[in-house]
This record gives sequence, structure tokens and C-alpha cells, in this order.
Amino acid sequence: MKVDESAEGPVLNRLRRAHGQLAGVIAMIENGRDCAEVVTQLAAVSRALDRAGFKIVASGMRQCLASGGAAVSEEQLEKLFLTLA
Repeated sequence: MKVDESAEGPVLNRLRRAHGQLAGVIAMIENGRDCAEVVTQLAAVSRALDRAGFKIVASGMRQCLASGGAAVSEEQLEKLFLTLA
């Protein structure tokens, strides 16, 4: 299963945003920022990565439905969801 072309742009945008946020977290730690601020930003990175992952799984589900269910089994989709959980 590949990332659907219609989902690729939004997924890449989310990953780029997470990349920038993570760079910000690293800079915050290097600059001795408050722990609570660092954790808040780290949680934002985590949410951005989760959303990208869920978008990829949703794209796979759409592909599966469009192909009559042959592309990905229910067990494979369940495993992907649990990997993100």
C-alpha cells in the first residue's frame, strides 16, 4: 500500500510542520527553556505526527475500499492503527 496521491500533500505538510516544531523543541532545550513549555511543544509535535499517521492509514482504507478490499486486509489495517496508538 502506498500513500494515496490526494493524501500525499497534506501528509507531507503535517510532517514538515512537525519537523519545524521538533527543531523548535531542540532549540528550546538548548536554550534552557522552562520544562513545561518544552513538554507543551513536544506534545504538539506528537499530535502532528499522529495526524500524519492517521491520514496515511485513512488513505489506505480508502484505497482498500476502492479496490474491493483486496489491497489491505482488516488485520493489516488494525495493526497500522495499533502501531499509532
